[in-house]
Amino acid sequence: MDEALIRRNSVEVVTDPELSELVATGSATAYCGYETSGPVHIGHMVTVTKLLDLLEAGVGVKVLFADVHTRLNRKGGGEWVDSMVEYWKACFRAMGLEKAEFVKGSSFQFEQEYMEDVLSLALSTTMNRALRSMQEVARDIDNAHVSQVIYPLMQIVDIKALGADIAYGGLEQRKIHMLAREALPELGYKKPICLHTPLLCSLQGPESKMSSSDPRTIIAIDEEEAGIMKKVNSAYCPKESEGNPVIDIARLLIFPRTGKMEVRRPEKFGGDVSYDSFEALESAYAAGQLHPADLKKSVGAHLAKILAPVREKLLASGVNIPKE
Repeated sequence: MDEALIRRNSVEVVTDPELSELVATGSATAYCGYETSGPVHIGHMVTVTKLLDLLEAGVGVKVLFADVHTRLNRKGGGEWVDSMVEYWKACFRAMGLEKAEFVKGSSFQFEQEYMEDVLSLALSTTMNRALRSMQEVARDIDNAHVSQVIYPLMQIVDIKALGADIAYGGLEQRKIHMLAREALPELGYKKPICLHTPLLCSLQGPESKMSSSDPRTIIAIDEEEAGIMKKVNSAYCPKESEGNPVIDIARLLIFPRTGKMEVRRPEKFGGDVSYDSFEALESAYAAGQLHPADLKKSVGAHLAKILAPVREKLLASGVNIPKE
């Protein structure tokens, strides 16, 4: 297994020595779970890109489409959620994740052993601890429902049920993953290694959340080129790299998939230039050698090129996002 590829673009591995030990065994399984609500967008593509890294690195990948969790977090229910699972599967396959194992939560989450494990954790986990773990995940946490306290306990048991060595997710999953490391030994299961990647900043900037309910903050994976260019050109793009969604798209989506980025510009503005690494691009931008307008134009063009075959595959599949 390729440990460097496993770690690429991660912001945290809990713990580093445990990952090195796991890599030495030559066999590992990682899992990542998704609530199936709303359109699939480039924020989800960040985690799919990391899952592709894991597959290439020799790690087995299981993707959990968490239909039950979607209901528990009050984001939809019934036949609509079932239809959303099929839409999400089509989207993930279109993004290239064809060799992963897709698992629907309800296919195993009502089995007796699973529910006994959930109830065992409920006996040993305080209400405050469960609520804290959901702070970055839950809808309307200030008025949390009982279902949203059951949610993290089920997510922890998912790790055991799926036989995962690595629990992977964005940074918003960290508190639940840390609770899993504390709690799973109580169920006779090992502490999972936790791998976290950064969250893609909203196109409106770090003060707003990337949300499917606000189309301005996201780019859907089936967005047409004109829409992509318009949204990237109007995106928040400060002089700094931190909290810069345009820089983040280059780092987390473009370079992992293309390995380089070309910037086309008139000779009077420096002419065309090619960057063979994200670090080179970031350095040029920080030094003022790359103007925000040129960065946006290039990022938009590269992203549109990456998403074009995704959109084509989705159209060919005939699967559309279900209406509620």
